[in-house]
Amino acid sequence: MKMNLQTRILGSAAACCVLGLAVPQRSSAVVSDEDFNALKNLVQQLQQGRQQDQQQIQQLQQQLGETQSLATNAVEKADAVAAAQSAPVRNALHNFTMVGDAEVQYGKTFGNGTHNGFQLADFAPIFLLRANDSVLFEAGFDITLQNGLASYSATTPNGNTFGYSHDSGSSTSVSMSFGQLDYIINDYIMLCAGDVLLPLGTYSERGAGWLNKIPDSPLGREFLPGSGIGAMLRGAAPVGESGQSVSYSVFAVNGPSSVDGSANSVTMDGLPNLDLGGNVGVLNSGSTGNLHSSPSFGGRVAWFFPWAAHQDLELGVSGQTGVWDDSGDHYYSAAVLDAALHLGPNFELKGEYINSWFGTTDAGTVRPWAVWAQAGYKLAAFNLDLPLINNVELMGRFDSENDGLGTSIDRYTAGYVYYISNTLLFEGDYEFIHSTGPNAQPPNMLMLQISYGF
Repeated sequence: MKMNLQTRILGSAAACCVLGLAVPQRSSAVVSDEDFNALKNLVQQLQQGRQQDQQQIQQLQQQLGETQSLATNAVEKADAVAAAQSAPVRNALHNFTMVGDAEVQYGKTFGNGTHNGFQLADFAPIFLLRANDSVLFEAGFDITLQNGLASYSATTPNGNTFGYSHDSGSSTSVSMSFGQLDYIINDYIMLCAGDVLLPLGTYSERGAGWLNKIPDSPLGREFLPGSGIGAMLRGAAPVGESGQSVSYSVFAVNGPSSVDGSANSVTMDGLPNLDLGGNVGVLNSGSTGNLHSSPSFGGRVAWFFPWAAHQDLELGVSGQTGVWDDSGDHYYSAAVLDAALHLGPNFELKGEYINSWFGTTDAGTVRPWAVWAQAGYKLAAFNLDLPLINNVELMGRFDSENDGLGTSIDRYTAGYVYYISNTLLFEGDYEFIHSTGPNAQPPNMLMLQISYGF
């Protein structure tokens, strides 16, 4: 730009010389109006060009200052992030949260003469703590209201004893569903230890509580332990680049035990003797001790295959085996096949086949089994201009079981979920039950439930 200005000045001087040479000598002292105006215009153009050059210089200087300021801020921010990442975690409470669910349930049975009414008030919090990027802790509890027990007995002067026992008032039961420490070893494997949720099928981890969408659990889950004291390795690995993956779990836990210490199929009062959740390593005396001679082992492997958004299939197989009686002579084993299918955001189909067997002294090998399938379809798929209808999901379930001790049940369930919000659900179903055997259930049942997940 400086050379541009010089060039214009030299050009003006040359023009003046030419004008001077072109004018005759006799009139050199006289300048015409045309020449004066031409020279005036030339000077004005030179002044305007100089002003434009100065404005461009000022703009460039301003842009340079802004660029330097941005670069300085970026360096300061990068230094602050690096300092925050390198600083040790002083307090993990900001990584603590509580999730879970709560339910209130009303039930009415038909055909057995029992009283009906509100039969469940349950609060199930889950506490989650993330100590750092690798260490996590989670624990779940069930806090349930139930009728209390009042009893009275007296002896008459002639030695006769009389009394009564009746539910009275209320009491609260608190139980820990699971409590486990998780350590992330790398992207593909995690170590879990404590009272771990057992991956026998998927219901315990993904379908319990308000996630079930039907007020009661499917048949057959009572044949499987929900958790166990021990340790587990689990993880997943991608298969190719299409979104497929394979997940796995391997665990060793105390395993089931017997209620009375014998290897009989039932106790003296006729209750099932197999205790799926009572072997926690602490005896009634307060001392530590296992209820049988060796732990129980098991695991699960599953394949997940998505082919479009909200469209996927998962297939899994899992199992567990180990001794269950005090003498260590009899084994409990279980195998589960599970499947889940999603066809878009509005349709889901899932189910399990459960097969278990355990040896006894009095009844040989007892073989409980069950199967269940559950489907849900959201009416929002019709895209109707009806808000109440769009908030409804229709539910259906078939489940069947045989406890291996003479009782069999076939159940057909039709129900709905009304989504008051994404986490507040009003559920209802009617169950048609066909049951035979010593533990037969009433023929039909109506259930309504308010569920809230948080």
